[in-house]
Amino acid sequence: MSPAYRPKVHVRTAFISDVHLGTRDCRTDLLIDFLRNVHTDELILIGDIVDFWSLRRSLYWPQSHSDVLRSLLGKAKHGTRLIYVPGNHDEQLRDVCGSQFGLLEVHREYLHVTAAGQRLLVMHGDEFDGAVKCNRWLAALGSGLYDVALALNRALNQLRHRFGYGYWSLATYLKSRIGNAMQYVRSFEQAAAHTARKRGLDGIVCGHIHRPEIGDRDGILYCNSGDWVDSCSALIERRDGELELWHWTDMARAEIARQSLRDLEHAA
Repeated sequence: MSPAYRPKVHVRTAFISDVHLGTRDCRTDLLIDFLRNVHTDELILIGDIVDFWSLRRSLYWPQSHSDVLRSLLGKAKHGTRLIYVPGNHDEQLRDVCGSQFGLLEVHREYLHVTAAGQRLLVMHGDEFDGAVKCNRWLAALGSGLYDVALALNRALNQLRHRFGYGYWSLATYLKSRIGNAMQYVRSFEQAAAHTARKRGLDGIVCGHIHRPEIGDRDGILYCNSGDWVDSCSALIERRDGELELWHWTDMARAEIARQSLRDLEHAA
């Protein structure tokens, strides 16, 4: 078998959020590669897929952003169940929740049951902003300061690429070292876990804060699928119900391809 061959990966469910189509920072190249190479029975979009807030400020919509939408609909045409749970940046779609548009289902929130029987509440996560007490600083970061960090991130990684270095996230580095930001994250996770616990569920899957995570929060499974602006991550449910975070960088997708190839050879 040719070493250049990269097998398709087949998973049960993929959760992606915070793509932010309509912004310059959306990594459409990596997302399209992910959609083409990961086959999934169910694809759950957890909000902020299209950034209507940014489009209202300035119209930015290159061909690659249309290609993402075409890839999503193409997966649905080939048998993937496509579910859309809108977020705050695409909140206009919340007016049509409960509807189905061809192969696309739109839900205000969604209950997902894994192959292992775990019952997971799926919602974008902006619903918890009102319960988080330290969000004044994050609101500033999420608008002006975060935009500046992403612009610097673009310039820095162009320079790193020129000198042969891999991708490095300035935004993630800053968020992980500023106390108020981490306090916000912890409060957000606690509010999300409390909602799942109150409903008698096993866990919750959300997006919104651009911080991929899988962990136990006082007996509740908390999952955040991350984003396709900075972390380029997806929450993946394998065929046996196991949940994993995949960061779709060059190194990570190469490892996934190697693992998939080993699985194919083992099955043969």
